Amino acid sequence: MTLLRDEEPEATRSRRRRSGLAFLVVLTLLVLLAGGAWAALKAIGNPFASPPDYHGSGTGSVVVQVHVGQTASDIARTLAKADVVKSAGAFVDAAKSDDRSRGITPGYYRLRRHMSGAAALALMLDPSSRVQSAVTIPEGFRVAQVLARIAEKTPLKLADLQAVARQPRGLPLPPWADGRLEGFLFPATYDFDPGTTAQAALADMVQQFDVTADKIGLVAGARSLGFSAYDVVTVASLVEREAKIPADYGKVARVIYNRLRAHMPLQLDSTVNYALGQNKTTVTIKDTKVASPYNTYLHTGLPPTPIASPGERALEAALHPTPGSWLYFVTMDDAGHNAFATNYQDFLHLKAQAERQRSP
Repeated sequence: MTLLRDEEPEATRSRRRRSGLAFLVVLTLLVLLAGGAWAALKAIGNPFASPPDYHGSGTGSVVVQVHVGQTASDIARTLAKADVVKSAGAFVDAAKSDDRSRGITPGYYRLRRHMSGAAALALMLDPSSRVQSAVTIPEGFRVAQVLARIAEKTPLKLADLQAVARQPRGLPLPPWADGRLEGFLFPATYDFDPGTTAQAALADMVQQFDVTADKIGLVAGARSLGFSAYDVVTVASLVEREAKIPADYGKVARVIYNRLRAHMPLQLDSTVNYALGQNKTTVTIKDTKVASPYNTYLHTGLPPTPIASPGERALEAALHPTPGSWLYFVTMDDAGHNAFATNYQDFLHLKAQAERQRSP
């Protein structure tokens, strides 16, 4: 017997309904999964496509900071946040293709907004992008002069620098300096980042003294001379202020040591100038009467502290004075050439000769 459609068994119709329902469920799940995948791709970007990138060298100006220990990815996120690059990936891709990116050092960089990743990398590798304040401290500067020069060349305030200098025990001074700062702000050229504090700036300079002192064996060398390391730094500061010609440094140091051992007053104009806070080429008789422990015309021995920041050459001269028996020296000309004498009569002769050479 043939069954008509509407005479189909109930069991068969039930199976068909279940099969259709299952198909609809599966189809719905596939649609949802496809939609979710599309949303995820939109959120994270196509991993096979190039990351979003600006074109060109950018415009305007923005300063970004690279911190110690940051990777290329860390730097990339900083740049993207500052809108230097359109995406972190654009910078990372550029860095991966250029080994020089490993040479990016901590500091501040002046860049532009809307730069391509490659352009941003190129500018960061250009030394001109570094934002720094270069300060050159000449040999022979006193603390007061050093602080004034830093305040002149950087955003740091003179009052803040002076406050640190008044309480220098927080600086990395050698223990034998006993918290005294004069003589330990090493003369050199320093690059200070915008975020450098007064404390950090002076600490860098003292640290450079420490490095130099270790290199030349200051403490052991002083001991071999029979003087303390502090005394040698003081002698070096006197040499720095008294000698102008490199060939004279060791001889001036020898005169100082010879007079100290003979218990003769040093009679150095540089110490009188320090006492008076001046910088005269020749001091007057009145100047030499100033009541100060730094007046080496009135007091024997070394002044209480260094009178300036000596450079490496002066420190070496103080450690290795030229052999000789000189007790006097005279500056013979405006260029600073010195002549040396072993006795007072020869000194007077040289002094008269210097005065004739200087007369108009």
